Amino acid sequence: MEYIALFLAVAIGYGIAKIFQKKEFTHLPVILAFSGAFLLSTTLFELLPEVFENGGDHIGVFIMAGILLQIILDFFSKGAEHGHVHIHTEQKIFPIALFLSLSAHALIEGFPLTNHTAMFYGVIVHKIPIALILALFFHKAKFKTTTTLLFLTLFAIMTPLGSFLMDKVAFFQEYATQINAIAIGIFLHVSTTILFESSKNHSFSFSKMTAVFVAVIVAYFL
Repeated sequence: MEYIALFLAVAIGYGIAKIFQKKEFTHLPVILAFSGAFLLSTTLFELLPEVFENGGDHIGVFIMAGILLQIILDFFSKGAEHGHVHIHTEQKIFPIALFLSLSAHALIEGFPLTNHTAMFYGVIVHKIPIALILALFFHKAKFKTTTTLLFLTLFAIMTPLGSFLMDKVAFFQEYATQINAIAIGIFLHVSTTILFESSKNHSFSFSKMTAVFVAVIVAYFL
């Protein structure tokens, strides 16, 4: 059921995009702010303490590696992981670089979800607006519907695949702490970037500030 829920998160984002593709979705910045704050909070409340408890003296190196890895992925995805797609193409071909970078991000974010309920919900909340933004981008760029559906379907598979590998493959289980630390770095980079970029001139409106506070409180009690 967890694998299905992760897949459906992308489908929900696509469904919302289909509803609003012909009109401006004005609530998107608030949703992004909530998702960023929620992902950051679940990471800090649940995953980070466990990794530091089990990881030894050098676990910070792996967290930093995750941050640097996400910076590299951002170079190819142009910021799609945190809600901004800046790719311009006149040829409506399948965007390989965007797909590979997003797939690597999605695969890694699936690794820590095994036995981490709060992180599972954090990733779900994160994936819905990202899928929504991707679908709106493909529509505005006038990609074929088949291309959009293929991209989003493959993207939707990656996070459940990461969770499955962590749950079933001995190698990933043996290095789970280090892998989760890399995922933490990715989550920290993405969530904080979402919070800053969802606010014009780095200032929070009352609605965004409320969304952030609600997200932190909900994450704390999960």
